Amino acid sequence: MNIAKIMIPKALTVFLNEKQTVRQGWEIMTRNGYTAIPVLDAEQHYIGTVSEGDFLRHILDTGSLDKMDMENHRVRELVRRDFCPPISIDADETKVISAALNQNFVPIVDSRNTLCGIITRRGVIVYLAEQNGIRSTF
Repeated sequence: MNIAKIMIPKALTVFLNEKQTVRQGWEIMTRNGYTAIPVLDAEQHYIGTVSEGDFLRHILDTGSLDKMDMENHRVRELVRRDFCPPISIDADETKVISAALNQNFVPIVDSRNTLCGIITRRGVIVYLAEQNGIRSTF
C-alpha cells in the first residue's frame, strides 16, 4: 500500500500547535467541524490528539465556561499522547488497516516523528474497494 497515495497531506490537514490557547484550539476544532484533531509541537512533530471530550474535561476541571479563562491554558495541557497513535509513512498495509479499524483518522509521521499527513478510515475503505475492482462512487 502506498500510504502517500491515500494520505491527506499535512498542508491540507487541520492541526493545532501545542502552544495555542485552549480557546484557540476549541475555536479551530469547532469551526472545522471535527471531533478530534492532531497536535504538533514547534518543530512540527506529532505529539498527540485532542478531542471534544478533552475540551469538556478541561471545562469541568477548571469549572469555567468563560472564554477569557480559556486564554490562560494551552492546548498541550489537554493532549493525550496515547490517543490516536501515529504510524510510519512506510508502514505496511496490515498496520494501516489495523490502525484505521481503531481510529477515525491515522496520523502519518516520518522517521523524525514529523507529521506528514493523515489517513482517514474512509480513505482506506475507498482504497481497498478500488483494489478489489469496486468503482468508487463514495
